[in-house]
Amino acid sequence: MAPYDPTGPDRPGKIIALHLNYPSRIAQRGRTPEHPSYFVKPTTSVARSGEIERPRGTELLAFEGEIALVIGRAARGVDRADAWSHVAAVTAANDFGVYDLRWADKGSNLRSKGGDGFTPLGPAAIDARAVDPNALRIRSWVDGELAQDDTTAALVFPFEQLVADLSQLITLEAGDVILTGTPAGSSVVVPGQVVEVEVDAPDAPGAPSTGRLVTRVVQGDAVPGAFGAGPKVDDLQRSEAWGSAEAAGLEPAWRLTAERRERLASVATATLSAQLRKRGFDDTTIDGVHPLHPGETMIGQARTLRFIPARPDLFASHGGGYNAQKRAFDGLNPGDVLVIEARGEAGTGTVGDILALRARVRGAAGIVTDGGIRDIAAVAALGIPAYSKGAHPAVLGRRHVPWEVDVTVACGGAAVQPGDVIVGDGDGVLVIPPHLVDEVVDAAIMQEREEEYIAARVAEGEPIDGLYPMNAAWRARYEAAAEQGRETTDGQ
Repeated sequence: MAPYDPTGPDRPGKIIALHLNYPSRIAQRGRTPEHPSYFVKPTTSVARSGEIERPRGTELLAFEGEIALVIGRAARGVDRADAWSHVAAVTAANDFGVYDLRWADKGSNLRSKGGDGFTPLGPAAIDARAVDPNALRIRSWVDGELAQDDTTAALVFPFEQLVADLSQLITLEAGDVILTGTPAGSSVVVPGQVVEVEVDAPDAPGAPSTGRLVTRVVQGDAVPGAFGAGPKVDDLQRSEAWGSAEAAGLEPAWRLTAERRERLASVATATLSAQLRKRGFDDTTIDGVHPLHPGETMIGQARTLRFIPARPDLFASHGGGYNAQKRAFDGLNPGDVLVIEARGEAGTGTVGDILALRARVRGAAGIVTDGGIRDIAAVAALGIPAYSKGAHPAVLGRRHVPWEVDVTVACGGAAVQPGDVIVGDGDGVLVIPPHLVDEVVDAAIMQEREEEYIAARVAEGEPIDGLYPMNAAWRARYEAAAEQGRETTDGQ
């Protein structure tokens, strides 16, 4: 390791930062990028260990511990195989940002992340030749408490890809710095707090480390926006700055909790559908799909994938590489149900055994497609719940182009938005808007209790008329029986 002073002779000519890279951070943001996307930070934002000023009138100064690549020799038009040889060193970085100013940046991050001292680097540099770029570790501490801890083993965009990609656009010169993204754990810090960032290679000979990059937050006097856009925050910015709504002290986002799953599993989709219809939601069934495993129940929250009709030029531009289909399966989280819009076209597969395996490994709760499934025997053997229009051996390029993920889709005649609750059983698949779940489940449970009572009376020989649905007399008898049952239960 060698000392690294980014404010001295080694001051970088360019600082290029990546938006998203670590799976843990991508899971927080809820979107998986298809390609690397970047922004530029001014060289005046560079600092060593020291202090950072939170601008007066702002509240959301957030840290982001990152691994910085320091270019050693010029790179222009290099390929991935040669890219790492152009990196001289890696060091620790802190990509600070003020979310209060983010609204005005339109993605450029100049106002929110370009302030003086907003890119601390150092304190030492690790020789890039001495480490495996896929075996580095990044950790951050706030007031001594570990806040970030991740490795480069599973990056969406490996470091050599970043160097090669950028070199196709611009010349990377010696001393330039590439910030490679932050893992989960980034959050808000306030004056008086201290943030430390360290990069190391624990499995390399000698376990080289950058040492800790230390930044103390102080209150500044400068007021941004006197001659332009000033601070402005909302709950979305607070949630993203803190890392979650709960961390920001906001009302937690609606979640499909274990208790809600259990209650949904206790009632049939037929009953839930009846209760939705009573509330004016009569188009919430995904029609024409059938379960791969009869008798199973599927419950989860929707993630979505949309296919458009096949066209050679569009398939050439969107069908290959890390396309929307691959991003959709890679982005699944435990409890998700991937809902695929295939326009009811069953003349080709929309998912096969490898992607279904990826969904199972990611912990997905199921797959629903109004198209076909290929490798259907292998998919069935995986055990993951799946609903489709049937089997088909052809690949998606025959009829489909994978187009976009996590958008509102139409599947089997039903509109499905990311986050909707998907429930499937032998009767079919139902889409429930989250805000209706508790109300609908409560009513469905009551309905099934009533229907159990009615079924028991029919079994005893009672006629249907007046009993199903219950008239006033039968209703009174049912309420009396229910009350007696409650008293018996309470007495126990």
